[in-house]
Amino acid sequence: MAASASAQQIGQNKGPGGATTYTLSVQSHLVVETVTVKDSAGKFIPGLTAKDFAITEDGVPQEVRVCEHEDLTHAELLPASKQDDEEIKIYKRLARTQIAAEAEGSERYKNRRLLALYFDMSAMRPDDQLRALTAAEEFLRTQMTTADLVSILRYQGGSVDILQDFTADRNKLLSVLQTMIVGEGQGSDEDIDDASSADTGAAFGQDDSEFNVFNTDRQLAALQTAAEMLGHLSEKKSLIYFAGGLRLNGIDNQAQLHATVDAAIKAGVSFWPIDARGLVASAPLGDATQGSQGSSAMYTGAAAMAVTTNFNQSQDTLFALAGDTGGKALFDSNDLTRGIVQAQQAVSDYYILGYYTTNTAENGRFRRVKVSLTRTMNAKLSYREGYYAEKKFSSFTAVDKERQLEDALMLEDPITELSIAMEIDHFQLNRAEYFVPIVVKIPGSELALAKRGGAEHTLIDFVGEIKDMIGGTTVTNVRDNVNIKLSDATATELAKRPIEYDTGFTLLPGKYRIKFLARDDETGRIGTYETIFTIPNLNKELKRVPISSVVLGSQRVELTDALFNAGKTKDREQEAAVNPLVQGGEKLIPSVTRVFRAGHEMYVYLQAYQPSTQPAEGAASAHAPAQPVFAFVSLYRNSTRVLETPPIAVAPTASGWLKIAPFSFHVNLGGLPSGEYDCQITVIDPATQKTSFWRAPIAVVPGQ
Repeated sequence: MAASASAQQIGQNKGPGGATTYTLSVQSHLVVETVTVKDSAGKFIPGLTAKDFAITEDGVPQEVRVCEHEDLTHAELLPASKQDDEEIKIYKRLARTQIAAEAEGSERYKNRRLLALYFDMSAMRPDDQLRALTAAEEFLRTQMTTADLVSILRYQGGSVDILQDFTADRNKLLSVLQTMIVGEGQGSDEDIDDASSADTGAAFGQDDSEFNVFNTDRQLAALQTAAEMLGHLSEKKSLIYFAGGLRLNGIDNQAQLHATVDAAIKAGVSFWPIDARGLVASAPLGDATQGSQGSSAMYTGAAAMAVTTNFNQSQDTLFALAGDTGGKALFDSNDLTRGIVQAQQAVSDYYILGYYTTNTAENGRFRRVKVSLTRTMNAKLSYREGYYAEKKFSSFTAVDKERQLEDALMLEDPITELSIAMEIDHFQLNRAEYFVPIVVKIPGSELALAKRGGAEHTLIDFVGEIKDMIGGTTVTNVRDNVNIKLSDATATELAKRPIEYDTGFTLLPGKYRIKFLARDDETGRIGTYETIFTIPNLNKELKRVPISSVVLGSQRVELTDALFNAGKTKDREQEAAVNPLVQGGEKLIPSVTRVFRAGHEMYVYLQAYQPSTQPAEGAASAHAPAQPVFAFVSLYRNSTRVLETPPIAVAPTASGWLKIAPFSFHVNLGGLPSGEYDCQITVIDPATQKTSFWRAPIAVVPGQ
């Protein structure tokens, strides 16, 4: 039976030859401040205008361009809702990734109090989740006022979802709470690894704290994302954060903690953490949720002290988040609704002031803001006393650059400032595993070259991850940076030719998603490539000859050549042993775009497979010689065959349970006119009387 075999995955992140868009940009930064003005008796002072306020930024006077009064004095409690769940109409829940902005001329958020209920499902046990959802439902039924707009956000599985945008429809909000499943997302919360942790009996193992650092970072980064989602609204925003504690692990989390607080302050968001564990009375050596410590620490008092310390530290971070953003944390109380009411009552009448800062420098520095009244009166002003400016790439520190790559990797919308083309191949190693080489191509003309130490160079950062489509877990990732130093001659050549970066992974059969980023470290331009690819299970191929991906290339380079093959390999011998594209100390560089020059050679490589049977115990060790497998290459133009190579016969060699027949062709393209062709590979196995066809388009351009 003859059929077309699956081709490897190739593509690029934006269409070739796209028209260049020229943009004229004018920088103007609108700074928004929410100011509460109260007299000596604590009552709000109404009737103020823009002329009554004076604003300075780092001591420089600023012109007040916006002044609006948010009037919340007429808010009244909504009629209490019955506790009968049958009254709740269940709406179709749709998770979103952005809060709807206020349309021009609309007064959707005018004179409204914005409360965002944020549930960190990964940091709460199922009973804590139930307690948090119950408290939120009670607030909506009994404490919600006519001035309140409430949204519901959830952090679960590494993403922040907006389950309900800001709305005054209590029924919709109750519907979302009713459809949230207790227990979802739970289990990724951190495990403490110290004197208080259970004795699991494991002699060896990875230190849990190494993983907890990243888990806490993800929780804080999710809070940062939520704050940024709310940032484009000018009004005051209160984020009520339900969590079962949040503990920092090591100094690395401090950077993420500062970034989260800075983002909240810049967005005008105050955090109101609520410890969903409520009032806790812990046993000195822990409760029944984990095994006993089983060490001398339980006799010296170190275990009991660690239990208390761990609990206090899990609340310290929540306290810091609240204190640094103007909120207040609720601890050791079983009435979680009181925490929401505190956030609600903290927002009363206030003014929204806006000015266009005269300092347009994007240096990321803190700018101190001072707001005062122009007329003499006994008043107390409450406002944000400063913010961090935007920072352009040239001012980034090493930490900023790493964070930019991490943020870009998490974005759903791709960034296509750099053109990226990618090819993903697969070669069977044994009955279970496949070697997956990945080649990334970036046009050299898009990379900035600069002088450093008298030599031109370009620095490229690469980061990528592969996720299992079924479980959604990250299977493997790569983080690399390549500093390519170039002479004048090679720099000129680079402008006409692309840079290729290659790496490889070992994967099992399945469906995967890859997301790969490249950044020009001289300009900060980023390119994203994202696609879904499948590694087939060739052991189940019964109708055709099982074959690997077919690789087409136009050059073979030495492993030590790093000019256009920018991949860094620490162990060349190990790569040569695993990567089938390496032969005789040279590596075949796949042509991702499949464009070849007339008069040059086109290299073709593939593998065909046969199942190998092991001799039974006591049987003769001699094996009958394997029958060869045949293959040849054909080129077609307009359905007419214009070139065909003589068939090559390769006898499969046994590799464990697998017989591998590697085919390598050198196809001379001399004499072929420029144009588009179809390249076909035909594989024939006389022993099984099976065939396989692989076909893909190529382009031939005039040679040089």
